[in-house]
Amino acid sequence: MTHTIDIADLAATEAFGRRLGARLFPGAVVALVGQLGAGKTHLTRAVSEGLGVKNPAAVNSPTFVLIQEYPARLPIYHFDAYRLSGAQEFAELGADEYFRGDGVCLVEWADKVDATLPAEHLRIEIEVLDENRRRFHLTATGARYEELLAALN
Repeated sequence: MTHTIDIADLAATEAFGRRLGARLFPGAVVALVGQLGAGKTHLTRAVSEGLGVKNPAAVNSPTFVLIQEYPARLPIYHFDAYRLSGAQEFAELGADEYFRGDGVCLVEWADKVDATLPAEHLRIEIEVLDENRRRFHLTATGARYEELLAALN
């Protein structure tokens, strides 16, 4: 199941992210794809707010540490695959254990590690339209993610 959402500005990104975060479930995996500066980390921060993270300002790009963990309604595991050489290196981080856990996994630069993602997940490709506007292409794979996507519409 796929759906496209036009995002007018930063406030719309934040609203969408909070709605998504409020609906995520234990074991959810969200794959984020987009060019540098597209807004993957900003969307992750908004999703974290929707999950009830206590300090949204603490949610930042884990590029140099590869994974950040944040306590919230469900534990949040925020991955950044930008600096990884590929799926094998990501797998060696123990990503599969996180994917099988009770938290929510948010994976930036997920296209670099597609082979390690679970078969069922939500993929959000962020297309930059201009300085402020984005287009989110959402692809839900699996029944739970299809229900999630339907609830977001």
